Amino acid sequence: MIQRIRQFYRALFASMEQADHELVWQVLSEKEQTLFYAMHRADQVHAINVARTALKIAKEYPREVNRTLLLRVALLHDVGRKKGDLDIWGKAFAVLAMKGFPRIAEHLMQARKGTIFYRFGHALYVSRYHAAIGAGRLREIRLLTEASIVARHHLPPDDHDVAELIILRMADERN
Repeated sequence: MIQRIRQFYRALFASMEQADHELVWQVLSEKEQTLFYAMHRADQVHAINVARTALKIAKEYPREVNRTLLLRVALLHDVGRKKGDLDIWGKAFAVLAMKGFPRIAEHLMQARKGTIFYRFGHALYVSRYHAAIGAGRLREIRLLTEASIVARHHLPPDDHDVAELIILRMADERN
């Protein structure tokens, strides 16, 4: 719970510094930057923090790690959430609704466009399925390896997980 409060506070006051932009420009192609900058600013800052944490973890990690791939998936892991889909308040609502009222949340996700509940349902849907949505966006621009990692980053660990996925999960959890 403390971690969630900390995340909310950081998201509320998130801002991208020049060094953050330079990291994005250095690591991501133009198409990938378009996906990155389509995210809400708070998600951009979160992705930057995840990328920096992932690099620190990789230094101590016992297995071989492709640091370039790791940076790319860290920066792109939340591209399933675009500005307008899920803002800070929407994210807070989604977390509370799915934890406290899962059956109601499931029902709201079925709301049709044009109804009073659509915005809430859409926020819940994007919150729950953003990994799959993001993986789809990455596949559209032919980033198949990155898409396979992003698609799995909220799934339970598996014995066959690649090092970059394991580290991404650890870094995401810390941020």
